[in-house]
Amino acid sequence: MIDVIVIGGGPAGSTAATMLARRGFAVTLLEREHFPREHVGESLLPASMPILEALGVLEAVESAGFLKKWGATMVWGQTREPWSWAFRETNRQYPHAYQVFRPEFDQILLRNSAAAGATVREGCRVLDVLFDEPGSANLPVGVRFTDESGAEQTLFARHIVDASGQSGIIGRARRLRTNDEHFRNLAVYGYFEGAQRLPEPNETNIFIESFEHGWTWNIPLHTGEMSVGAVVDSHHGQAQIAALGVEAFYRAQVASAPATAKMLTDARFVRGPIVIRDWSYVSSEVVGPGWVLAGDAACFIDPLFSTGVHLALSSGIMAAAYVATALTDAELAAAAAPVYKELYFQQYSHFRELARLFYASNRTVDSYFWEVRRVLADDSLTPREAFVRATAGQSSKGYERVVLEHGDLPTDFVREMRALEEEQSERANAARELAASGRMLAAVPVLAAAVRVERQAVLGDGVFAWGDVLRSEARPAGTEVSALVRRMVELMDGARTVGEIVSLLAEGADAGRVAEIVIRAAQVLYADGIIETLEARA
Repeated sequence: MIDVIVIGGGPAGSTAATMLARRGFAVTLLEREHFPREHVGESLLPASMPILEALGVLEAVESAGFLKKWGATMVWGQTREPWSWAFRETNRQYPHAYQVFRPEFDQILLRNSAAAGATVREGCRVLDVLFDEPGSANLPVGVRFTDESGAEQTLFARHIVDASGQSGIIGRARRLRTNDEHFRNLAVYGYFEGAQRLPEPNETNIFIESFEHGWTWNIPLHTGEMSVGAVVDSHHGQAQIAALGVEAFYRAQVASAPATAKMLTDARFVRGPIVIRDWSYVSSEVVGPGWVLAGDAACFIDPLFSTGVHLALSSGIMAAAYVATALTDAELAAAAAPVYKELYFQQYSHFRELARLFYASNRTVDSYFWEVRRVLADDSLTPREAFVRATAGQSSKGYERVVLEHGDLPTDFVREMRALEEEQSERANAARELAASGRMLAAVPVLAAAVRVERQAVLGDGVFAWGDVLRSEARPAGTEVSALVRRMVELMDGARTVGEIVSLLAEGADAGRVAEIVIRAAQVLYADGIIETLEARA
């Protein structure tokens, strides 16, 4: 019996296998295809760059010659004129990502897994997952698969990572998957040679154009090809494909997007078209005893913001950390499982909400497709909650606020969005002025309702560890904090001043340094609404 079986060698599976093998676990990765293999999803995000660095493949990605992606250009929102945004506007550390050729990119990641010590077996199709009691949904003990020769084999392991993509071996077997009714779209795509690029300085941007029945993507590749796809309503697309055939339907969609069609005037169609149906879904559970889902095996969101590869890489890192924890510390693993789900769904909800709002904001086209998607169907969220969810983690994602500005959003959403931003700005300025005046130490911090610090599992360096998480209505997802900030919050009883809190914290320590940290933390906590009031005593 080995330690871990990873099902699937795409970005999620190869990432998980690499990180686990580096920690010394015996890992076997079973991949159905032989790499390199065709795959769509060529456009990366800057948020993926630090993950590629952690995997040790960034140099290989840079050497491959992939085109640098500096931003995006769109025909979307309130005008038919194209508009662009650049990653550098909000992400100075990683001002670009890459437009990758997926057969080559995925092979780099898979070879990296083997180099890290994982056993990589291609041409192996997993048939099903074996459980300790046949027919039960208890602890998985291995998999049954066919090897390259077609012979059936069985492999046993202590833990299974399901990164089988849209096949979703465990998710489908356990009926965990639910289609996202808001994004019941269909995509059809192909590849052209000799396509015209956008004018400088946007020539390597992804280009997205809304049209009557949906939207198109144009992604330039270093191979000289252009990946061109159309996303339409699933029912409409399937009916038209049945009537016209796939290729005629594909060409009709491309022709319906004038800017896209112009870019392809002198281009030659070389590969495709390929259809993906009903592709937005989410799993009710992503982790359980002896198993974890990663990448598309767990969920897939509409491709509007090129989130697929990033979610795969990110979930591969988190899945490896969870499995490493589960194999070494059962008590901590029990606490880490719900945290893995929370972290995964936090990213999923962020990207889903952003896509939903952006669909609703488009006024460049009037049609059934756009009228349906302009309705904010999720009544469980207030406008303020929707904005918080859509912009959560903006410092690492870096484009949410920029793209939302170009759309025609519902009035109540815009009102709440501006009110929240103005409130945060005013609170930040007030806290800054209080600190600059020298009166911060005399101020009494009063916590907002429902603020608490919880001891829970947090994602560490390759494993989960015990840590402190600050939660509030303003930050329902929670924020990991240091022991000093935890103790600082505990001492905020509504009567003590910041100076008194510093004195209690500075016993045997550098009081000046502690005061500096506490004052800065108080400013941040007040701006975020964790501290409700912060007023200096007379």
